[in-house]
Amino acid sequence: MALLGFRVTLDQILGLGASALLFIPILVILSIALSWGIAKLMGRQHLFGLLSACAVAICGASAALAVASVLPHWKDKHRDTLFTVVCVTALSTFAMIAYPILFSMLDFTEAEMGILIGSTIHDVAQVVGAGYAVSNETGDVATFIKLLRISMLPIVVVVIALLLKNDKESSTINGKAFPWFALAFAVCLLVNSTGFIPEVLSQFLSSVSQWFLVFAIAGLGVSTSLKSMMELGGKSIALIVLQTIVLLAIAVLAVSTDYI
Repeated sequence: MALLGFRVTLDQILGLGASALLFIPILVILSIALSWGIAKLMGRQHLFGLLSACAVAICGASAALAVASVLPHWKDKHRDTLFTVVCVTALSTFAMIAYPILFSMLDFTEAEMGILIGSTIHDVAQVVGAGYAVSNETGDVATFIKLLRISMLPIVVVVIALLLKNDKESSTINGKAFPWFALAFAVCLLVNSTGFIPEVLSQFLSSVSQWFLVFAIAGLGVSTSLKSMMELGGKSIALIVLQTIVLLAIAVLAVSTDYI
């Protein structure tokens, strides 16, 4: 997870402008809060609701694995994490195809489409695919907006760990369970921002982070059966779909009202 920091630099983040720097944190926080509330209203396990809310709001599979690492243990935690990863990845693939068509029908400009694609699609690869399928401008804007969402990951993880530090069922703030990778992410981001790291090495480390993510997901798969995932049923799928719709609605409203 820490190597994800090599995907973004401070110059890229600051280059998005003041409105984007304010919009993305608000989008992420509001999406997590509303999505968590929806999970509670639907009667889902509250930690599962928080896990899926963060995955939807930030960066899909990467966020699901990172947040899961600091959440207290609950029955079928590995199953729920893998289920969330599978769902957000599937929704990202669907969105990569559907969102450019939807945003075009709503007459958004190429720059606005870039903001919306970067704000609403869960995984990085699908953001890039959807953005550059429209135009180079849309792809550039979408990628930068997505990188800003990714930069929220260590902040959210540390905040969750701190909020859970007094939870008797959790020791997330103590010893080995403290999210050191979140701090390492920030260090990698800062190092990547100095310009001392050759671009070839930076791209290599970014690719390595993707492979580690694949290995982590594979590890979850080993400890989870398809039958146990199916036991979650359509209600859990509906939850993640609704959380995705909430994220989309917030972003579309913000762009439509010229907030960003």
